Amino acid sequence: MVQLLQLFELNFKGKMAPQKTELHLRNRHRGLYDFKQLITSCPELAPFVAINHFGNESIDFTNPVAVQTLNKAILKLFYKIKWDIPESFLCPPIPSRADYIHYVADLLSFSNRGIVPFGKEISVLDIGVGANCIYPLIGHQEYGWSFVGTDINPLAISLANGIIQQNGLEKVIEIRLQESSENIFEGILKDNTTFDLSICNPPFHASLSEAQAGTRRKWKNLKIKTNTLNFGGQSNELWCPGGEVAFIKRMIAESVHVKCKWFTTLVAKASHLPSIYNALDKAKAYRVRTIDMGQGQKKSRIVAWTYQKFS
Repeated sequence: MVQLLQLFELNFKGKMAPQKTELHLRNRHRGLYDFKQLITSCPELAPFVAINHFGNESIDFTNPVAVQTLNKAILKLFYKIKWDIPESFLCPPIPSRADYIHYVADLLSFSNRGIVPFGKEISVLDIGVGANCIYPLIGHQEYGWSFVGTDINPLAISLANGIIQQNGLEKVIEIRLQESSENIFEGILKDNTTFDLSICNPPFHASLSEAQAGTRRKWKNLKIKTNTLNFGGQSNELWCPGGEVAFIKRMIAESVHVKCKWFTTLVAKASHLPSIYNALDKAKAYRVRTIDMGQGQKKSRIVAWTYQKFS
């Protein structure tokens, strides 16, 4: 039976148990990057690699081009994926995105006799797939799952489809346009569509100015003099009215009417959890689980819920 790591069941009035925040044991990126291998896989990375003040090879993570090229090399070396996106779109950190996939794979084992499921029969819905299409790419390469990704940005959909076609994944990854910025699930699901899992990395900030202020705080805390968004991002990828709490509450309200075993979302701020738990309580979710994750000093968590009763 697969052991579920850093996972616990939530009691609405209970407290979260202390947990480690290291990468999942199946995550390919638990160690330091081997830049020699990465450069061999993607020679474009070489000009960006230098020795840092710790005496290790690294890149300048304040440089968006360097970060994007590192992602390109990682996806090619570890996942055999050809990948590239314009600088203006969100360029996600691969290790943390892979962690999400591995933890929800454990989550699916609850309804599969404790065994992590593999294969294209497992259907996953990615809300806000973005131009980078990162979750479907990693999820399919690691577990063979099929994906439907949705987004409100037609250009992001076009770019994601380009990556899918370039890698010959049209039969296992489908991208759909969400035409309404007010809806999450409604309008993009076909009749009798069922999913094993839904995933989401919601917009965190409540406004563009808040996103910019957050970036300034981030670099100030790291004692770096720059205002650059090193991971980029379009407006809909970074913020929405009400921020992540409002977005997730809308998701919970709509999820009641969607046929899906497990709904999940990233939650960036622990202080947002009580409001989210309250919304899940009102929606009468049968079971709620919270999964703590972390990479270095950055901590996050997945909140998952289901309306189904598993044995």
